[in-house]
Amino acid sequence: MKRRSTILLILLSLILMQGCRQARPKVYNPAQVNFSVAYNPIFGNCLYPSFILGLNNYNSDASDLELFSVELTAPKDGSVVRIVIDSSNLNYITIDQEVMERRGQRYTFHPSIKWKYDNLYATRQQGSVDLTFTCFINDEEVDIKNLKLNYRSVNECPLSARYRGKVYDFRWLFAGYVNEDHPQIDQILAEILNQGIVTTFNGYQTNKPQAVRKQVQAIWYYALNRGITYSSISCTSNPATNTNVQHIRFFDEVYNNRQANCIDACVFFASIMRKIGLKPIIFVEPCHAYLGYYTDSKRKNVEILETTITSWVNFPDLDRSVDESTGLPSEAKYKTISKYLTQKQREEYAAGKMDLQQLKQIVADTLFRRASTYNTERFTANLPHFQDTASITYQQLIIEDLRNLVQPIN
Repeated sequence: MKRRSTILLILLSLILMQGCRQARPKVYNPAQVNFSVAYNPIFGNCLYPSFILGLNNYNSDASDLELFSVELTAPKDGSVVRIVIDSSNLNYITIDQEVMERRGQRYTFHPSIKWKYDNLYATRQQGSVDLTFTCFINDEEVDIKNLKLNYRSVNECPLSARYRGKVYDFRWLFAGYVNEDHPQIDQILAEILNQGIVTTFNGYQTNKPQAVRKQVQAIWYYALNRGITYSSISCTSNPATNTNVQHIRFFDEVYNNRQANCIDACVFFASIMRKIGLKPIIFVEPCHAYLGYYTDSKRKNVEILETTITSWVNFPDLDRSVDESTGLPSEAKYKTISKYLTQKQREEYAAGKMDLQQLKQIVADTLFRRASTYNTERFTANLPHFQDTASITYQQLIIEDLRNLVQPIN
């Protein structure tokens, strides 16, 4: 009985203590602190996983790269503010603590949210997320603010945005889709070597432009054999009116689905080229992009490549039409590629002096030469625009340089 009374007294004491704590008046007036939370207005109300993942390892004080900001007024000198962001399907609980030195001064902080990167990469459809920010000052809870954002697919890349009369360019984020670290590339390189066009990948070690060109040509031949065709899916359901965006396929999506538009194909080729030590460039023009690469390690000479020309032929279809007795493609399929042969080569084929692999190699070589000269005139004409660092509509994205800013999105 005595023990039960003691327990009851302890419980009563705890209840009274809790009541005292709850009844204790707040020290800080929320109206005086005026705590506010804002999402970067440049992006409207849209959260882009590609932007977060691409800039994951980059530290910057640039305001146009900060996604969230909190503002509040210090109620006293030396106030310690703690901002707690609750967890959601896209982030872990995050705590940011700062000191506000001067009473009455307005402070702005940019909390660094702990993202769930795997979940961000898995966002292939749009959705919404609610983020809750709680403000504590000197351990006292002062205010709570909520933000509701629409997150986009990770394939959706912001290109540019217009806000308050200023245009912000984000095309450099294309470099995030170039992924030289993709695990599939090692297997691809082995398959390329089996083609016999090159026996090794040595980047710029020989210091000979023709050796660099031959390595690119080997990648080209592989893309033709893979059957990568042109397919444009640049449109998205993004409702933002001040932001231009484009859907970009990842390396494995191009590989598996064998479809690519101009930027997808550039990303695919550039990923393999980076892996073998070459230095690719993506040249961006209004409504189009094509690939470039340096033929020397000192980056003095550039050659270009129109990657969408891989869709001019379909080698897998050609292979499927082969007659078992002759080992050659059907007459109908042959006609679709015979235009890429010279008259002499057509005669040799008709005389049975050419097998399927020789036929494909000749066609691939012809298309590689065309792809290498297809954009020569426009490249020469637009070179001053590419070299103009203030230009937004014309840009040369040197992947090697952009790696200081943008990491592969994976």
